[in-house]
Amino acid sequence: MVDVDVIVRSVAPAVAAIGLDLYDVEISGSGRARVLRVLVDRDGGIDLDGIAAATEAVSPLLDAPPLDAAIPGPYALEVSSPGLERPLRTAAHFARAHGETISVKIRAADDAPARRVRGVVGDSDESGFDLVLDDGSTQRLAYADVAQARTVFEWGPQPKRAKSEKTKKTNPRSTNSPRANSLGANSPREPVRR
Repeated sequence: MVDVDVIVRSVAPAVAAIGLDLYDVEISGSGRARVLRVLVDRDGGIDLDGIAAATEAVSPLLDAPPLDAAIPGPYALEVSSPGLERPLRTAAHFARAHGETISVKIRAADDAPARRVRGVVGDSDESGFDLVLDDGSTQRLAYADVAQARTVFEWGPQPKRAKSEKTKKTNPRSTNSPRANSLGANSPREPVRR
C-alpha cells in the first residue's frame, strides 16, 4: 500500500516553491491502471501554465529516492486542479471552503444507512465544522463522521427571454424562399446520403 503522507511531505515544498498550493494527493486503481493524482491550486484559480509547472516540479521527485520506493510498480501521473466540485477531506479543505455550499455524506451509527445533507460551510476547526442548512439551522459535524464531502457548483438562474424574442414555429415548406418554392410545398425531402 502506498503511503500518501510520504508523497505529500515530499511534493508539497516543490509545489510551494513555484507559488502553488498542494490541495490533495490521491491514488486510485490498481496494477497497470493505477493513477497518482496530484491536485494543485492557488488563490484566484489555476491555469494550464500552472498545471504544466507543477507537473515539471513533481515528476522528477517521484522518480528519485525516497519516492521511487514509496510508489512501487507502474502508475500514471495526473496533475490537475481540484475542480469546481472539489473533494473535501482535511480540516484545511473545509476552512478554505468557508461560505461555500457543500454536499456531505454522513456515516451512520450501527446499521442505519448513511445520509446526505447539503448546506453552507460555517466555522471550522481541527475537529469538525458547522454546516448551515437550508432552513437556517446549524449542525456541527465531526470530520470522523464525514464519509464524503465535496463543494457544489451552483449555476446562476437562467435568463428569461423577452416576449419579442420568442420564436414562432413555422412550416419550412411554406416559406417564401426560392429554395422552398423550387421544391414545391408538397414535395418529399430527400435524405442525405453519405
